[in-house]
Amino acid sequence: MKIGITGGIGSGKSFVCKHLALHGIEVYDCDAAAKRLIHTSPTIKKELTALIGPETYHDGQFNKAVVARFLLQSEEHAKAIDAIVHPAVFRDFEESGMTWMESAIIYESGIYRLVDKVIVVTAPLEVRIQRVMQRDHITREKVLQWMQRQLPQEEVVSRADYEIINDGKADIDDQLAHILEISEYRNIEISKYRNIEISEYRNIGISE
Repeated sequence: MKIGITGGIGSGKSFVCKHLALHGIEVYDCDAAAKRLIHTSPTIKKELTALIGPETYHDGQFNKAVVARFLLQSEEHAKAIDAIVHPAVFRDFEESGMTWMESAIIYESGIYRLVDKVIVVTAPLEVRIQRVMQRDHITREKVLQWMQRQLPQEEVVSRADYEIINDGKADIDDQLAHILEISEYRNIEISKYRNIEISEYRNIGISE
């Protein structure tokens, strides 16, 4: 069974993944993979250069400013870049042999088709806003702009198979235990989660 973990900005999905990693469940990070492949994949380099121009890579190094400027010019440009990067991430995930993956845009990118079940991590809007403001030192308006570029949390919840509420009050361990119990990972000793030191995250209601 393959399981995907998703959630909007500030929901704390990465925190849930850290929980899983501490107990032997390695989670493929789609965002990290995309950044790695943009720098290392000859195919992506060739296709991005053909799309954007020779300035996409300078002396073999990815020119983030040039690509960001191109991406923000139109929705069509953003989709064209996604059409190059997303398939490469899909292939990389399948070749990794991993069975868990994390993606903030699991439905938008279509990568949900590669997993059997989807877990969405949620939190109240104001909690998410405050987390991101504190984490990234940006304004409330900027956070809201980022959120508007993602699917509404309610829509993702309606499409996902499981929900983990990460509002700083609900017990993450109990929710993970329930999901693992009804999946093929039921043999994991869930009581071990009780030994995780999470006070550092609760200082701001658990980080992303």
